[in-house]
Amino acid sequence: MREYLVVFGVALGVTYLLASIARLLAQRFGAVARVRDRDVHSIPTPYFGGVAMLGGLVSAYLVATHLPFLSTSEEAVFGDARAVIIGGAVICLVGVVDDLFELDALSKFAGQVLAGLVVVALGLQFLYLPLYNNFLGLDNIQSIIFTIVLIVGTANAVNFVDGLDGLAAGMVAIGAVAFFSFAFFLAVQNGESRAIAAALLTAALAGACIGILPHNFFPARMFIGDSGSMLIGFVLACSSISLTGQYPATRISEGFEGAQVSFLPTLLPLFLPFAILMVPFVDLGLAVVRRTRAGRSPFSPDKMHIHHRLLEIGHSHRRAVLLMYAAAGLVAFGSVVVSVFSGWQSFAGFGVLAVLTAAAVFLLPRLESRVWR
Repeated sequence: MREYLVVFGVALGVTYLLASIARLLAQRFGAVARVRDRDVHSIPTPYFGGVAMLGGLVSAYLVATHLPFLSTSEEAVFGDARAVIIGGAVICLVGVVDDLFELDALSKFAGQVLAGLVVVALGLQFLYLPLYNNFLGLDNIQSIIFTIVLIVGTANAVNFVDGLDGLAAGMVAIGAVAFFSFAFFLAVQNGESRAIAAALLTAALAGACIGILPHNFFPARMFIGDSGSMLIGFVLACSSISLTGQYPATRISEGFEGAQVSFLPTLLPLFLPFAILMVPFVDLGLAVVRRTRAGRSPFSPDKMHIHHRLLEIGHSHRRAVLLMYAAAGLVAFGSVVVSVFSGWQSFAGFGVLAVLTAAAVFLLPRLESRVWR
């Protein structure tokens, strides 16, 4: 655990330090978010936060290869991590080009698929799909398709939610910590080595996301841009794929024999990225329906995302972000707790927190308006 904390700290510190340099480079090359009708920022703000986060991830990986415990792990651990770093560099580069020149949706999609193909070629892909108390083996073509679908879907979901200062980075940081907790607990329960590629990746991812927040939280001095949002979604999805490859479905379920619902631990490695990003995935689906019904392209921008609606009903910018954090934490950690701990208490606690979160969303603006009156 201590070495994972070192990985987390290195990613955090390097990202924080590189962000200032990346901001200057963005201003130098004109990678700046102009103020548009659908935006909530009021002044032009530089991009390239993703470049700083990539630097943090690479630094954390390099440090991990020299730590006493992690450096002795199986080649599969660093093989998966290395594949994710290389694929992450590809998708970050696509985002940088988009931040500079505003790529069309098809070109950006092609870049995301290319990054997915890179990690597949380097050996990181689904071997099976978990089912109810069982699993479905995949042939090579099916494996490639499911792997790329998860990567592209998660990268786009994070990209969609990146509409308020610090929102995407904070939500993914919460999800990464939840996923790290599950992966580490899974290793302990199975009596396996604590050296896990998914744990290494999510520890570094959490550090990089938190390291960028001092620069990216409201009022943001820089944005992570598409280079950052696609990168962190990519790493989160690849962490899930790596974990399923390390543990056969039967061994995952055996490690949690006391779980309240026995098949949930088996499904969680695949389900957790979607659970963490349930709000942006729902937002993505609603946006596609909304735009196609209006006769517009599903990729055409608008100002009707969930975070925009939170602002409309009276929440401040910071509170809207914090409420989205609360929803992400509720779903991510709630999924882990319900999966690995038996008893009605876990469900009851999840229900109480869900009610409190919903109450905060709808009641706080009314209470605030009454106080001001």
